Amino acid sequence: MADLEDGLLRLGLDALHEELGGKMVPFAGYRMPVQYPDGVLKEHLHTRAAAGLFDVSHMGQVILRPKGSMEDLKLAFEGLMPVDVLGLAEGRQRYGLFTNEAGGILDDLMFTNRGDHLYVVVNAACKTADIAHMAAGMSGVSVEPAADRALLALQGPGAEAALGALVPAVSAMRVMDHRVVGDIWVSRSGYTGEDGFEISVSEGQAEAFARKLLAEPGVAPIGLGARDSLRLEAGLCLYGHDIDEGTSPVEANLAWAIQRARRAGGAREGGFPGAARILRELAEGPERLRVGLCPEGRAPMREGVELFASDGGPVGRVTSGGFGPSVAAPIAMGYVTTHFAVTGTALNGELRGKRLPLTVSDLPFHPTSYKR
Repeated sequence: MADLEDGLLRLGLDALHEELGGKMVPFAGYRMPVQYPDGVLKEHLHTRAAAGLFDVSHMGQVILRPKGSMEDLKLAFEGLMPVDVLGLAEGRQRYGLFTNEAGGILDDLMFTNRGDHLYVVVNAACKTADIAHMAAGMSGVSVEPAADRALLALQGPGAEAALGALVPAVSAMRVMDHRVVGDIWVSRSGYTGEDGFEISVSEGQAEAFARKLLAEPGVAPIGLGARDSLRLEAGLCLYGHDIDEGTSPVEANLAWAIQRARRAGGAREGGFPGAARILRELAEGPERLRVGLCPEGRAPMREGVELFASDGGPVGRVTSGGFGPSVAAPIAMGYVTTHFAVTGTALNGELRGKRLPLTVSDLPFHPTSYKR
């Protein structure tokens, strides 16, 4: 990372973003490209049709090393979240959730078993707190921020061919596989709903590597704007909006991330912050649920729009919303009282003083294309 300038951190690829015509904006304390000259709509559709390259170097990369056994490290990490770490095989990645004592979500993350250590990627806005949380919450573990590495995401149906031309070993990977190829760390994952990869490289080689990827057929630079619309179509949460410290994994419709071993009756039931609430909600159901929402007409309903039942009573609010370029319609996600969370339920959203119709929808809005 470059030094602070005007209160914002510069990414190592800042000059490349400028060269490519990136419109730079503040995001999570960094100067980031929100779009390039083609604009958000074209960037979104290009990623769905070919391959988009995102600079996500603002995210936190952390290495967890055991001072004792690897099993002790896995169990210590399990103590921070309701996810099965012990059962994760070497070379595999998993989605995780740090929870607090009230059962809320401190952050969502990805973690990988790399044989003799764990590799963790956390959200940019939470990384300082997450690193402190891991250091304070695990004994016998070395918490090492990988601050000298950039992180790129290559997403879309052309991603395998483009990255495979530079790193042939990636073609044999399936979703959530992880490989270390020399100094390049590759996970077959991403946050667009498309097949693709997240690639960690040293800052010193990041620009040259990014330029090689951009020279491959069908690869284009993509900014934060399209990243947001792509993850919304894929029904994926944005921390601080769709999930936060007051939101439980169950009401966020993320119960799929809690494996059997950590549930009631499982081999390692509970033992994580907020277990009482989370296990209760798994058994009895939560009071509210995150759902997909399809507004009628062409007007998007964005974060903060209040939701009402057909009889006029309040039932929830929108947490993310906008126009879905791939589905050519406005889409949104939000929380509603569980009774109203059934697909097809008609609701109203209050937009500029008017209550306009919308319908509870299944997620995702656009089919995913992960390589299984």
